[in-house]
Amino acid sequence: MYYKVSGVTGKLTGATPAAYAPQGLRATVPAEPTPMIFAAPTKVVSERGAPVEYLGINKVPEWQKLFQKSDGIPIHLKRGIMDKLLYRTTMGLTIGGTLYCLMALYIAAQPRKPQ
Repeated sequence: MYYKVSGVTGKLTGATPAAYAPQGLRATVPAEPTPMIFAAPTKVVSERGAPVEYLGINKVPEWQKLFQKSDGIPIHLKRGIMDKLLYRTTMGLTIGGTLYCLMALYIAAQPRKPQ
């Protein structure tokens, strides 16, 4: 049995097989393929020339030595005074924000005084 939505009641009602005509499932094949929007000629690696050289110094071995050294310092504090300053600032703001939220909740939980 076939069904359709009634325009009057908004409910499903019985229908004839001719009522089943899905709009979005039609097989449409374009006459010709759509052109590529960003078509660019493909180059083989040998055609490009020399690769671009990195102009800086590779610091990865230095950082590996610093961060892998077992000296008991946490990894987020190994780079010195700036790391300590950033860590302590973050912790201070976090604790201060938590205390402020708790204070705001305490104030919000108090009953209003009648005026």
